[in-house]
Amino acid sequence: MNRSLRLTVLAVAASLALCAAAPTLAQSGPYQFHAITPCRVFDSRTDGDGATPLANGVHTIRVQGVCGVPAGAKAAALNVTVVTPNRDGHIVLWPAGGSEPTVSTLNFLSGEPALANGAIVPLGAGTAGADDLSFRYSMANAPGTGHIVFDVTGYFQ
Repeated sequence: MNRSLRLTVLAVAASLALCAAAPTLAQSGPYQFHAITPCRVFDSRTDGDGATPLANGVHTIRVQGVCGVPAGAKAAALNVTVVTPNRDGHIVLWPAGGSEPTVSTLNFLSGEPALANGAIVPLGAGTAGADDLSFRYSMANAPGTGHIVFDVTGYFQ
């Protein structure tokens, strides 16, 4: 093994040892984050009839009780993806039963094969298995269609 490679290996080993010896910091604040293996909570390509792209408008989905997110979760970490939109547009997320915000989570252009963005979104009450996340799928200039995918990567409780 040449000297440069040996020094690199030693530096990596020392870094790993320092990380392993570092104390674990407790999260502070009113809610604790719980990471989960990414899991698909909604996919308009397979949910519903699957062949019909999602149209403009407000839609709701359930996150609590799906993919390991427990009932009572206060917020979810999501990856939001738009697939093959036929018009420019945006997606807005908010807790079901709440007010729609004025900011978007994802802006996209017509014809993009897929575009994604991460978001942390508060969840609505979602009692008795009700939907707890609202989203607006909005396209500019004319009604359009495309597919939406939501993957959850964690939650706050």
